[in-house]
Amino acid sequence: MKTKAFIYIVIAGILWGTAGLFVHYLTPFGFSSLQLTAIRGSVAAMAMTVYLFFFNRQAFKVTLKDVLLFACSGFFLFGTSSCYYIAMQASSVSTAVILMYTSPVVVMAFSVAFFNEKMTTLKTLSVVCMLAGCCLVSGIVGGMEFNFMGVIMGLAASFSYSAYNVFTKIQMRRFCNPKSATLFCLIFMALVALSFSNPPEIVSIIAQKPSAILPLSIGLGICTCVLPYFLYTMALKDLPVGIAASLGIVEPMSATLFSVLLLGEPLSFPTLCGIILILIAVLILSRSKD
Repeated sequence: MKTKAFIYIVIAGILWGTAGLFVHYLTPFGFSSLQLTAIRGSVAAMAMTVYLFFFNRQAFKVTLKDVLLFACSGFFLFGTSSCYYIAMQASSVSTAVILMYTSPVVVMAFSVAFFNEKMTTLKTLSVVCMLAGCCLVSGIVGGMEFNFMGVIMGLAASFSYSAYNVFTKIQMRRFCNPKSATLFCLIFMALVALSFSNPPEIVSIIAQKPSAILPLSIGLGICTCVLPYFLYTMALKDLPVGIAASLGIVEPMSATLFSVLLLGEPLSFPTLCGIILILIAVLILSRSKD
């Protein structure tokens, strides 16, 4: 069962890694980061609702306590996407995804605080590597251009994603239906995003070039939201939250490869060293939980 959970995490990580491609091609049409989050959440929520209506209507039956937990997950998922997209637009795809991928260390801190996990030497070493890697990736060290907004939003996405992990793990400990958890999380995410994103303007932009924008919008919702979050939620049934976050190491690797090979983003030596340090931090953290 754990092997299947590992596979779910890897596939989810690769799908998440495509987010930068969709943001890169949708941003020139005039969408803001909040509008991209609204599109992503709305498409994902509608797709999940239609699917479950025909194939699993039991997923719509939830308790009030579960709904409150789903609402918290949806809020932090909204925060993750919005901050992540702002970081991409302000700096670069590779920088944003690497900064957000400090989340396993934040998840570890949450796990120590809320799930009674112990703080070990290996975990402390992973924190040190993560901080050093962030300094190199962000440009604070290495003489690179430093984008304050991009760095802050990247780290904010990391924190928000960590909180999403914690609430999702609580839901799985309450034996919530993963399909219900994914559905209502996406619905709440979409509702929050739409309330901040000027929906009429979104419709107006799409109406200008629907043949180009609609396929990208659907891909953004399905490939970077419905499928990966559903797979990740399924994996959390069988894996501890810290290990699940660590196994997502394929996301920054795939996102960085996509940004360099397909988008032509430069990869300087300090950035490469920072990426390696952050990945080492995640691997150390994974080893400490082996």
